[in-house]
Amino acid sequence: MPRVKRGFKARRRRNRVLNQTEGYFLGRKNRFRQAVEVLRHAWEYGYISRKLKKRDFRRLWIARINAAARLNGTTYSRLIGGLKRANILLDRKVLADLAIHEPASFRQVIQATGAATP
Repeated sequence: MPRVKRGFKARRRRNRVLNQTEGYFLGRKNRFRQAVEVLRHAWEYGYISRKLKKRDFRRLWIARINAAARLNGTTYSRLIGGLKRANILLDRKVLADLAIHEPASFRQVIQATGAATP
């Protein structure tokens, strides 16, 4: 029986995996079986990390808003409650940006909510 060297499609599949593992350590970059396993784990961690990134940024924004709100005589929870009552539709990302770069505007937002204690 003649020897079969496999065709173009199999080589293309292997090369696609090995190109994605470029820069990995030792056999993880050039042994196909190891490369497949490592690449699958990398995809899993990437998926998980995309979710964690959103969570981490939200926590950061809340911490920044709370710090700026306390400098203006209120707390984060009172500020958010006041925003909801006043129908001010600013999300946490924008509020955090205002708190850092535009403190005067942030102070006006707090006054518009009526959350600040006199």
